[in-house]
Amino acid sequence: MAHLIQRYRDGDRMNHWAVAILFVLAALSGLALFHPSLFFFSFLFGGGSWTRILHPFMGLLMVLLFVGLFFRFWRENRVTAEDRAWKAQMGRMIRGDKAVMPPVGKYNYGQKLVFWVSALCLLVLLVTGFMFWRPWFAPAFPIVAIRIAALLHAVAAFGLVLAIIVHVYAAIWIKGSMRAMTRGTVSEAWARHHHPLWHGEVNRSR
Repeated sequence: MAHLIQRYRDGDRMNHWAVAILFVLAALSGLALFHPSLFFFSFLFGGGSWTRILHPFMGLLMVLLFVGLFFRFWRENRVTAEDRAWKAQMGRMIRGDKAVMPPVGKYNYGQKLVFWVSALCLLVLLVTGFMFWRPWFAPAFPIVAIRIAALLHAVAAFGLVLAIIVHVYAAIWIKGSMRAMTRGTVSEAWARHHHPLWHGEVNRSR
């Protein structure tokens, strides 16, 4: 039987999946409010009025839960010299030449990029969302600021959706990755192959 290594604690995984569920709900309700052709998504939330009421609360809760993940993992997502070397070879990896990729720690540059893009987009969504959240905060801002906030909100939402698509695709593409967030563990062979520096750190700490 393959030896397993813990990659995530139970609390981290529960936090991650709570954020994921709220992301889906916030995205669908946001799409319903974004364009009339997508308004049919509002039926998932009880109609247009309830969609407008629930969307900001779901978004706010998603951000608050992500803050827990951010402070738990931001240190491990700092870009290092190894990440810059990995970035320089990223094009060759995408073309299928994985042999040239330098060893990485717990996260590679692509994973770290998704982490920081997600954090930035959520920050923009939080600030701009408050600016046109009616009836509570919108009256405090001029109409021009609200329109700019609405535009930035849509751009940040689009950026977040793209980041999550990349995140999900990579988790499915790299066999064995999903286990880390469903069971909290990965095989030692997986860790040695995909994250050798992290694998070495784990072995030294035993």
